[in-house]
Amino acid sequence: MYDMKNLDKLKVLEANAPEAMKAFWAFDKAAMSPGAISAKHKELMALAVAFTTQCPYCIEIHAKRAGAAGANEQEIAEVVLIAAALRAGAAVTHGTHALA
Repeated sequence: MYDMKNLDKLKVLEANAPEAMKAFWAFDKAAMSPGAISAKHKELMALAVAFTTQCPYCIEIHAKRAGAAGANEQEIAEVVLIAAALRAGAAVTHGTHALA
């Protein structure tokens, strides 16, 4: 189901919703461009989000980009654990809603 070739189908979205996709790509480019936060740190942040949303496409794309931006295995490993801690923390704090 999750095959990187599926991303070729983005062209179908672009053909059928060109203005929205153009706006999306512009937003994505602006959000990921280095600014106050470096490209490496933005890619590490994107990886953390990808781990929490469990998007295999984002994980693959941002892992490659993080590496290209200079991230090392130790930084990526820490990002994995940050994402895991936040997911676990969310389960714990949301669990309070189940208590009468």
